[in-house]
Parts: sequence; structure tokens; C-alpha cells
Amino acid sequence: MSDVTRRATAAPRWRSYGLRQWLGVAAAALFWGWLVFRWVNDLLLGGGVVPRGQPLIPAETFAGVAESLSATADALGVLGWPLSQVAGLFSFLATGASALPALAEGAWLTVLLTVTTIALGFVIAVPLAVARVYGEKTAWLSLGYTELIRGTPLLAQLFVLYYGMGLSSWIRELPLVGVGIVPGQAVWVAIIGFTINGSAYQSEYIRAAIEGVDSGQLTAARAVGMSKLAGIRHVVLPQGLRYAIPGWSNELVYLIKYSSLAAFITVPELFERADAIASETFEFTTMYAFAALLYLGLVLSASKVMSSVERRFAIPGIGDVEGRDR
Repeated sequence: MSDVTRRATAAPRWRSYGLRQWLGVAAAALFWGWLVFRWVNDLLLGGGVVPRGQPLIPAETFAGVAESLSATADALGVLGWPLSQVAGLFSFLATGASALPALAEGAWLTVLLTVTTIALGFVIAVPLAVARVYGEKTAWLSLGYTELIRGTPLLAQLFVLYYGMGLSSWIRELPLVGVGIVPGQAVWVAIIGFTINGSAYQSEYIRAAIEGVDSGQLTAARAVGMSKLAGIRHVVLPQGLRYAIPGWSNELVYLIKYSSLAAFITVPELFERADAIASETFEFTTMYAFAALLYLGLVLSASKVMSSVERRFAIPGIGDVEGRDR
């Protein structure tokens, strides 16, 4: 059956969704709808719809429900145990509700760091991987770079850039840094640090993928008159980069989680916001739990997006990904 016939006869993907898939779609829509609303309202409109820093549902609402359920549970005695657990949940929501706007702003910096650094790191990683596989002298330079970066802790690299080299003082002098929605110098230092670190790991994923392409592909490209560089660009890389998508997805998840290290150089991302609020309120468990839920939402969303990308760019007949997420 041809691709055209298969597309014509296949039912739309959404029609095959079961209850689990629809619940996932609803949860994703709720999660990202809330995040995007907070970002637009707080960062772009300055609190034009809801006052900046104010939760959509007041904490007092959850606290009132928790108090009412707790009183009912006490009156029922042992039989009220289920209600007491529900009351505890509403008490948890009441404690965290007032912190959610600040956590949403922190999540914005987490997303900004992740998306920016994985894109910039990819731009560096591709030449590094090609130099490692096909270069001679350049292979040693690529190897030295990747081993140096992968062999030292990311936190140490951030400290060297921020405190040791004083990079923040140089960036501070640049125009518009820290003005309006443009991040401050600490964020730019974190972007540089994560880009350098991520490029080394991405280059290894891409190198392994390039080596998975049959060497005869480049030989065939040279046989039809392509230069070595053109053969790599037009024949090897289009295949190798597709093989690298699973590893690239892993790096994206890694960056989302380890962006929390930027808090150690004063970047007010998600973890730093949660830690600061917990230090003020002493509600460490609640704040870290809410931060963990936001990280989980970001990671699951990234994994789902990358699964779709892998399916979209899969080479027909090779590495079939249909059905993996079912």
C-alpha cells in the first residue's frame, strides 16, 4: 500500500484515543493553559487580568474547605478518616496556592534556559560530532573539548563562569540586560554555561548516530560527484540526526531538571523561587512538592513532544516508533 493510500484510508489519530489519552490531553491543556496565562498576565501585561502575584483561586477558598471537611471528619470519628485525608489535600492546596504565581515565573526562566541552551548547544554539537568522526587533527580537538566538559561538574563550570571569570560583570555592561522582560546577567551566564555543557553531551549523541549510518552512504555520495563535506551535509547528517533524536530527547529532559543548578548563581528559576518561599514560610515540603509537580509537567510535556518529533522524522522502514507510547 502506498503512503498516499495509507494516509487516505487511515483514521485520524485523535479518533483512536482512549480514556487515558484524553485524560492526558486534558491535563496538558490545563497545565499549559495555566502557565501561559500566568506568563502573559504577569510578565507581559503586568497583572492586567489578575493582579500580579495573586493566585487565580484565593488560598482562603481552599483553607475554608479544608477547615469545613476537618470539622466534619472530627465529628464522625473513625468514620471520618477519608474526609480528613481530603481535608489534608485542601490544606496542602491552600498552603501552595499563594506561591503558584511566583513558581510560574520561575518556570518561565526554566523553560527559557532549557529551550535556548539546547538549541544553541545543538548548533555547536553538530560540527563537533562531524569533526570527531571525519576529521583528523580536528578529531583530537573535538575529543578534548567533549572530555573536558563532560569530565567536570556542571555546577563547577557555572561557578567558574560566574564567580571565577567574573562573566556577569561583563554582561552587565551590555545594553538592555535586565531591562523589562530581558533577563539579567546571571541568566545569560547560565545560558552560556548550559550551552557549553549541553553541546558536549549532544555531540556524543550525534557522533554515535552518525557512526550508525552505513559508511557506504558517504562513498556513494562521493561516487556521484559530491565533495566530502557536501556528502556529509546532504546524505549522512539527514539520516544521522534522525537516529540521534532519542538521545537528544534525553538531553532535553536532563536540561529541564538540571536547570535547577542555575539557582546557585542567583538565577530566580523554578527551584530558586520554591526554595526562597520555603525559607520564608518554613513550608519546605509543600513548596518542594509543588516545584516537583511543575518539573514533572515540564518533563512529561517535553517527552511527549519529542516522541512526536521522533515519529514525524522516522526513516520509513527503520526504527519504527509506531505504538511505543500506547
